[in-house]
Amino acid sequence: MRPDRGLAGTSSLETLVYAGSYGLTPADGPAQPTGPVGSQPRGVAWPVRSGLIPPLADGFIARPETVPGLEAAVVPGAAVALVPGRAAESAPDRAGPSGKTQLAVGLAESVWQSRTVDLLAWVTATSRASILSGYAQAAAELGLDHGRDAESVAARFLSWLDGATRPWLVVLDDLRDAADLEGLWPAGPTGRVLITAADAEAVPGEHGVLVRAVPAFSIREALNYLSGRLTTDPDQRGGAIDLADALGCEPDALAQASAVIISSGIRCREYRDYIIRQQAQPAAGGGEPPAAGGLTWTVSARHAEELAPGMPTWRLLVLAALLDGHGIPGTVLTAPSACQYLAGEDAARPPDPQRAWSALLALERVGLVAVDAASVPPTVWVSAALQTAVRAVAPPELLDRAARAAADALVQAWPQHQPRSWLAAALRSCAVSLQRAAGDALWADDCPPLLLVAGQSLEAAGQAGPALAWWRELAADSQRLLGPAHPDTLAAGGRLAAALLAAGRADQAVTWYVWLHSSRASMLGPDHPATIAAQVSLGRALSAAGQPGEALAAVEEAAARSERACGPGDAGTVAAREEYAAALLAAGKTAEAIRLYKRLLADRERLHRPGHPGTVAVRLRLAGALLAAGKAKDAIAQHKTVLADREQALGPDHPDTLAARAALGAACDAAGQMGAALQLYQEACAGYERVFGDGHPGTLACRADLARAYAAAGQAGEAVMLLRGTIARSEQALSSGDPLTRSLRQALAEITGEMTAW
Repeated sequence: MRPDRGLAGTSSLETLVYAGSYGLTPADGPAQPTGPVGSQPRGVAWPVRSGLIPPLADGFIARPETVPGLEAAVVPGAAVALVPGRAAESAPDRAGPSGKTQLAVGLAESVWQSRTVDLLAWVTATSRASILSGYAQAAAELGLDHGRDAESVAARFLSWLDGATRPWLVVLDDLRDAADLEGLWPAGPTGRVLITAADAEAVPGEHGVLVRAVPAFSIREALNYLSGRLTTDPDQRGGAIDLADALGCEPDALAQASAVIISSGIRCREYRDYIIRQQAQPAAGGGEPPAAGGLTWTVSARHAEELAPGMPTWRLLVLAALLDGHGIPGTVLTAPSACQYLAGEDAARPPDPQRAWSALLALERVGLVAVDAASVPPTVWVSAALQTAVRAVAPPELLDRAARAAADALVQAWPQHQPRSWLAAALRSCAVSLQRAAGDALWADDCPPLLLVAGQSLEAAGQAGPALAWWRELAADSQRLLGPAHPDTLAAGGRLAAALLAAGRADQAVTWYVWLHSSRASMLGPDHPATIAAQVSLGRALSAAGQPGEALAAVEEAAARSERACGPGDAGTVAAREEYAAALLAAGKTAEAIRLYKRLLADRERLHRPGHPGTVAVRLRLAGALLAAGKAKDAIAQHKTVLADREQALGPDHPDTLAARAALGAACDAAGQMGAALQLYQEACAGYERVFGDGHPGTLACRADLARAYAAAGQAGEAVMLLRGTIARSEQALSSGDPLTRSLRQALAEITGEMTAW
């Protein structure tokens, strides 16, 4: 799966970039929403459970001996971190997998089943991006995901936690870097925080976190665990104490061993003797013999092949070892590319998802993976220690084939929409894991499509910071592996420039766009659409960097070149001329901008239907320019047309229609037409409340605008009464510390003059 070549030596990757640079919109199709984002149900169904929690292991024990009083420590207002500890008995000098995540799962399920908490949010914390994704999912469950960027959604969620009267538990699983939680720490008097981390250094030190070491099982706990697992035939428990001792009482090793014992019918003593014999074998390369606890997974892998003869269990395990073991969507492991890889040398075998699923179930039976078949799609968990061990022994050629198959399978499984869903977040995490594990092996003659898809998904999820870091790394890798003149290198540079501009780093964006424009001009010529698109983007960046004169010159030249090369009706030419009009307005040449916007609007109306997204966008920009020029009545006329078009195309209660009605109210307000403004604001508020409910931020913000209009019309009493009711609703639906609540209080203070009232 490599991108096809596009126009004049550009790749499909680069074609996407310069099309996006022009801001092209489809000629037909539904209008793109510009109103409130993330409409939610009117109420929240309590209790709320968010995130994908790993399944509780068969035979799970609460471990009162080695981790006593854990549930008593996780009380309201407290934060507890579980980190690996050393065994109290049997191999006290070695700290293997200790089962800290399973303890967290056990506690989370306990407080959930007992209704101790009204909100349970499980958040994978391996990176800042994954934390933001987990917070966004919890915010959506609470009806709080109304922001366009993930950081603001996280801030709203954290503000809700801080002011919540309902009890809650947030679990941050597998935290690896304390810096990832900067500005994202969950706190509140009714809340509990539970962290699992690879080591104590990953735990933030400034929040009073109680760090608890989780060692391996004690001998008594190991025996209890084996007794709980081996219930069908009590004779299988013979030699259990010796087996536990031989495996260092490590939970993962005991889980794998007990799974093989159950499925094979042997006794603990026989399993232990086999492990001891394997340990006595000369180590490869003459090194130290492996610890007994590190051999159980190899026994399980061989037993899986015996349980499912002819099934690609080993190849599937290698593939899973490259992905994020905190939750691999099953659709990745059964995707066409994964099935073709699993077929191995039998290339003629058609893709068979059922064969892949059967192999996966065999791996589950021997304790190498956990599967939640009830989730949609089914989800697979693999321990990090097992993944590391598998990658260490897999042949390099097989790892490379698995990596390329995984990259293609992830793209095939990627959802087209809902970038903040757990599925998209899981796929992004899998892409990161694959990139780290495979490195340069993913690259061939072009940039892997997966890396583009993952970056675009980060942007669509509103994760500007992680997206910027992603594109920066991709641009560097592309230059190193493909060379600075490769089309995909130019495309990655364009993505990085756009991310820098979106992150408010306009000066850096200018530098990259200068390089991009120069490179495209030398490779493709100054009149190529990709070159012109780069010049338009450069103008936009120059304007953001406070260089309106340079921006105007760049965009004017780009629009002229596009018209000469492609014609006045070309979509790229139209987009460039619209950017030129925006540059005129930014440069203070309002009259010229208005004249150009009017010509552009006439062109749009001639080419497209009245409610076309491009036509509406130009009309709104014209209205803004008219308002800037003090021509409020003319602006009102344009806003009326937008409202009529949206009512006809989308209906009266569509978010875009509601936003258009509120915008018309603001224009009337600016023109001093207070009667019309009040009526429009009232209608917009009623619509927001009808569609989204009275606690939705869009509803609350519209009520604030109505209150300000009341005050401007001399109806201070109505304004104060409305704002006080709105503040009460905001505190209940969002929180007392939410930015919108604070802005409402400020508006009330401005009207009443009671600046210290809040």
